Amino acid sequence: MNFELDDDQIAILDAVGGLLDRHAGAARAIELAAKAEYDHALEAALCDAGFLGVALADETGSLEAALITESVARAGGVVAVAAAALIAPGLTGKNLPGPIAVARVDPSRPNRSAPIRFAGHARTLLVLDGEHARIVTLETGDAEPTASNYGYPMARLSRAAMERGDDLPVGSGARLARWWRLAIAVEAVGAMGAALDTTVEFVKNRRQFGRAIGSFQAVQHRLAECAVLVEGSRWLAYEAAYADSEQAGVGKDGVCEERAATAAAHATAAAGRVFAETHQLTGAMGFTREHDLHVWSMRLQALRVELDGVSGQRRAVALARWGRSH
Repeated sequence: MNFELDDDQIAILDAVGGLLDRHAGAARAIELAAKAEYDHALEAALCDAGFLGVALADETGSLEAALITESVARAGGVVAVAAAALIAPGLTGKNLPGPIAVARVDPSRPNRSAPIRFAGHARTLLVLDGEHARIVTLETGDAEPTASNYGYPMARLSRAAMERGDDLPVGSGARLARWWRLAIAVEAVGAMGAALDTTVEFVKNRRQFGRAIGSFQAVQHRLAECAVLVEGSRWLAYEAAYADSEQAGVGKDGVCEERAATAAAHATAAAGRVFAETHQLTGAMGFTREHDLHVWSMRLQALRVELDGVSGQRRAVALARWGRSH
């Protein structure tokens, strides 16, 4: 794996960055969150520009899809880009009608699901049901919108919707889980990076005792530790994404379960630390909505609980490395 982006990857990021400058950002995210709406315009722009299909293109792959997903998360985009650009192509080998939501059958909830990101606006649902994955075409009335402080539009799905659809072959459940874990890691990296950048800018300008609080060594140390965690999460996610690329010589089934689980475990653990530090160093303004920080920090809380959260990701690492005991 190279630690420098090639010319094509740089060009892709420059292009998606220009698109996001026009269509995304904190103000747009806040506007949509107030109405619990989905950014169909941004998704259409990403689709028209070809960014949602890069995982299946001849000259690009899952690493480029991960780079785009991270950029959209960093820009606060209210779109299911991870599901469209990473999870669906990785699971099915094709693009699916969007928006796309991803959910897991939970036997402890017999009548309806837990709140699911983007479920109220999705056309396609990918369901993890034990060893199987299932593709469901959602219909009017399947979703019940629910209030959320996480910065994503959330909804619960009926049990009937979760059980409908076409089962994919045995083993597809594990495949969906590892692509989902990779997507969680990549989205968390984007959100953590933006939250950290926002906090750094704040401490440069916030003054106490006649000095910017960012000039105090204790503050600098805490931010530096967060930066290390974010960078570690980024490169673990890139490694997991690169393992699926043709350049790695592994092929389309090459996302290693352990690598994806490790990336998710590290990123979700780091997200907890970044959330706590950025909120404390900005005087908890991410909670009170006085500052743009909440656009990214509150999303970290949603990402941290998907697929059983940090503990679930760590269990997946152990199972991938050592297997199940009998």
